[in-house]
Amino acid sequence: MLEPIGDRPVADVVRRLCGVQAQVASSAELAIRLRRQSSRAGETARALADGRLVKTWAMRGALHLLTPEEGGAFLSLFADARPWVRPVWVRHFGLTPDGIERLREAVREELDGKVLTREELAAAVVKRRGLTKVAEALRSGWGTLLKPLAWQGDLVFGPSRGNRVTFMLPEAASSRWVGLPEPEEAAAIAVRAYLGAYGPASADAFGAWLSGGWFGKRKLREMFDALGDDLAELDVEGARAFILAKDLDAVASAKPTSTVRLLGGFDQWVLGPGTDDGHVTPAKRRREVSKQSGWISPVIVFGGVVCGTWDRTATR
Repeated sequence: MLEPIGDRPVADVVRRLCGVQAQVASSAELAIRLRRQSSRAGETARALADGRLVKTWAMRGALHLLTPEEGGAFLSLFADARPWVRPVWVRHFGLTPDGIERLREAVREELDGKVLTREELAAAVVKRRGLTKVAEALRSGWGTLLKPLAWQGDLVFGPSRGNRVTFMLPEAASSRWVGLPEPEEAAAIAVRAYLGAYGPASADAFGAWLSGGWFGKRKLREMFDALGDDLAELDVEGARAFILAKDLDAVASAKPTSTVRLLGGFDQWVLGPGTDDGHVTPAKRRREVSKQSGWISPVIVFGGVVCGTWDRTATR
């Protein structure tokens, strides 16, 4: 995750981290650059433009950079959970599951061969029968009504037009896009990827990172149990945790570090295990790190543990 810093390409860093949260583009770029021995400004944007990365709503409903080869596995789990069929969602948007299907069909047809701004997409879709009432929700910067489509692989973000976001079909954004695997296959891919990056970790930690609580304990346990001997169970200060069996020797031989690192906002070092993990973010630091409206502060890490936050001030 942080040491040793390697010479991996941008997409490999994103793959290693299971995605990089990207609603603040500068924070996403910093998270990638500080994990590379040498880098230049703009390389992340070029990876998006070249289709080596895609940008879409993913974990916890937040905007992420993902690799087109593995990103569909994470999305598949959201698609399988179908949060948009819940009564609270239907009441809020007035759009039934059948309505979501009509919206999916309309959006895919409108994006076929085109890259549209949010406003252009909304204007085209609301002309469709049964979708006239969703104009305001579609134009919302939060994108909540478009997230079910992102999770089902129907759209990703395209290149911005000035300060306006655009959307396009995933297969148009990247020739590397492989789509969404079946849920069982996706769960195996996602759990292995997560534990490879953030293990040892519990099933609950994986669930919190993935969805913030959409998946029940039974479902999470089934995902982990399905991997059988591929996982090894550890006791971490009295708590049950798991790691990939192939990584067990590497964990056992790992040496403590006294390195001090400055990480940007929304860094995966904090988001991967979650701010509730006291091994990374001590309880006394949590309020400094996790702010209102989901804001995650830039942090100072000493020996792998958050020991403070930092900010940049203007200089001459």
